[in-house]
Amino acid sequence: LASVGARSIEDVIGRADMLQQASRGSDLLDDFDLGPLLLRAEVGARPARSTRTGRNEVVPTLDEQILADAAPVWERQEKMQLTYTVRNTHRAVGTRTSGEIVRRFGAEGLNTGHLRLRLRGSAGQSLGAFGARGLRIELVGDANDYVGKGLSGAELIVSSPPGEALSNPAVVGNTCLYGATSGTLFAAGRAGERFAVRNSGATAVIEGCGTNGCEYMTGGTVVILGRVGDNFAAGMTGGRAFVWDPEDRLENRLNTEHVIIAPLNSYEDECRALIEAHQKATGSIVAEAVLADWATAILQFKAILPKDVVLAPATQTTAAR
Repeated sequence: LASVGARSIEDVIGRADMLQQASRGSDLLDDFDLGPLLLRAEVGARPARSTRTGRNEVVPTLDEQILADAAPVWERQEKMQLTYTVRNTHRAVGTRTSGEIVRRFGAEGLNTGHLRLRLRGSAGQSLGAFGARGLRIELVGDANDYVGKGLSGAELIVSSPPGEALSNPAVVGNTCLYGATSGTLFAAGRAGERFAVRNSGATAVIEGCGTNGCEYMTGGTVVILGRVGDNFAAGMTGGRAFVWDPEDRLENRLNTEHVIIAPLNSYEDECRALIEAHQKATGSIVAEAVLADWATAILQFKAILPKDVVLAPATQTTAAR
């Protein structure tokens, strides 16, 4: 600093003219001229760097309104239902509310659905992220990426408005249920890519997904009533997925390094119960059609199970002998 007449690091901020392009010794490595970036523009009497102070405060979130409206829950532990219109600028709806639930009542302090939020519109990113037990979010519309990220016991229901023109639309975005540990997601429509990546305990029913579905899953149960994208179940070492595959396309989309395909068999009752719950919660026409012809549908379902879980008992038995 002394060599350039500067007394502190503050004196050299904004002084691009003090920089020199390093030489690597070869014309092949030094053919990119950084000279235009190293010139110091004439700034006149103005300072060479910004001197503004202050900050832009964060815009109030929908959760601030929810926290205020849910005062009877916090004060007297009353059961409540609240209704709001949601926009895609409303991000992480339900997250701060979940934090308040845990602070006041603990992770297991409220019964399922104790505080019910009914939303209508297009939700922004991370709807229900880290949602805690006791919170139930019912969205009529659609949601952006990261729905249910880190889900921790809450219930999330997403469905299209009545009379929706599109059949089986995409209603939730990419990377939903990322790192979820518990809770439920019912979405009457398709999800984007990397659905349920690193899910370790949540339960979900959706109606199709993009590439890399159920990637790195270690637990939980996922039912998919529709097509899946490429590389399905890559790195999936736990949990299970039940895929309705009437077109017999799944095998070509599946990453078989860690999983196998098996018939539904002993999982039939569990799978049907989840589809029934999904249909009841969302009014899904896809689920309704599957249940109406269950005798045919059951033959079209495929169970995706981790090899380590399925083959371990047989391996241990063989070793014992």
